[in-house]
Amino acid sequence: MSSPYLELWQVTKSYDTPAGPYVAVRDFSLAVEEGEFVCLIGHSGCGKTTVLSMVAGLSRLSGGGIILAGREIDGPGTDRGVVFQSPCLLPWMSAFENVMLAVDKGHPGKSPAERRRIAEEALASVGLGGALHQKPAGLSQGMQQRVGIARAIALSPRLFLLDEPFGMLDSLTRLELQQLVVDLRARRRMTVLMVTHDVDEALFLADRVVVMTRGPEARAGWVLKVPFPQPRDRARLLETPEFYACRETLIGTLDDAAKPAEPSPGPEPQKPPRPDARLALPPAGLVPAARKS
Repeated sequence: MSSPYLELWQVTKSYDTPAGPYVAVRDFSLAVEEGEFVCLIGHSGCGKTTVLSMVAGLSRLSGGGIILAGREIDGPGTDRGVVFQSPCLLPWMSAFENVMLAVDKGHPGKSPAERRRIAEEALASVGLGGALHQKPAGLSQGMQQRVGIARAIALSPRLFLLDEPFGMLDSLTRLELQQLVVDLRARRRMTVLMVTHDVDEALFLADRVVVMTRGPEARAGWVLKVPFPQPRDRARLLETPEFYACRETLIGTLDDAAKPAEPSPGPEPQKPPRPDARLALPPAGLVPAARKS
């Protein structure tokens, strides 16, 4: 069996507090294949963004390890494109200039003309080819988030990390940008790890949905393999009875995920179990993320 493209093995994150160590995430394990779209969902404060931040290299691990394309992640890098809930654009720069910041960092060996072409194509791919020189104040919130997505695309990263990127948008804009992600993924074969609290969004976008237990000591609790082929059409999906069955299953499982995670007994094993083996799934259905043989 080949190694997974992205592998998180017993990832743990703790913080020092006056009352002692606070373990936000403990022994979180997950394997993602190249080209796969995986969503993390769970109750607020369960550690979803903490996991994503560690994969992005923005937060150091307290234990475990993360491997991307055969290399261990030990800090931020241009091999990962991150889209946050807020677009985080520099207000004095145009959309084009904001994207060029990423292009200059991610493609330093290319000529100025090539870098400009990459930025223009990235903005055109998100529908902003006619707004290159608009500054953020002249763009709607949805357009600003499109710039954030274009900036991540322009890096040509190995992995896209989406941290509730549509959470601050109105319902119509949210649906439009979800469809944009579907279309981009179909064209670019993106590997994506996304955090969301929206069950419908996860079922529309993801190949697998990972439900996290409530923190502290949160972990991957259950995994649902979404049975609908990609790319998806929203209207057809909403006409499928199985969509509503999956939705009810996930919502019910979130209630189970509210139970506190049990602390891991004893020291960590010397040889890691294969997360991809533990997360092997039937064609459809929700299963525990860490099953004991």
